[in-house]
Amino acid sequence: MIRAALILPWLVAACAEAPSRAEAAFAPEYRGVKTDLLEGDLVQFHVTMVGARSSEDLDKYAACAAAQYALIRGYGFARHVRTTMKQTGGEQMADAVYTISPALPSGLRTIDAEVVVADCAENGIPTV
Repeated sequence: MIRAALILPWLVAACAEAPSRAEAAFAPEYRGVKTDLLEGDLVQFHVTMVGARSSEDLDKYAACAAAQYALIRGYGFARHVRTTMKQTGGEQMADAVYTISPALPSGLRTIDAEVVVADCAENGIPTV
């Protein structure tokens, strides 16, 4: 009985899934956000990072910036309008445009600013 009690935790720990090499190696460097108010509720975000695994990482960084910006301005929601991306050397850049609003806007790519900012903090993605 005592042996089983001592061995069981080791067996359970051995069954835990180890992170893949891609997950273990992901160490992005977030190089900042530049924000421009275009007109009314239309806002442009220029985000730059190094070490993005895909365009999705840049999209998440821009969404984090947009969500925090919406909260700073007293709004609760944002809607993605468009994003263009480019890479220069090892640096990835995105130019994203969002609308911000106090109520949930229509459209497919809407975000709840409070939820997104909390998710960004949990995942170590900086905001504005």
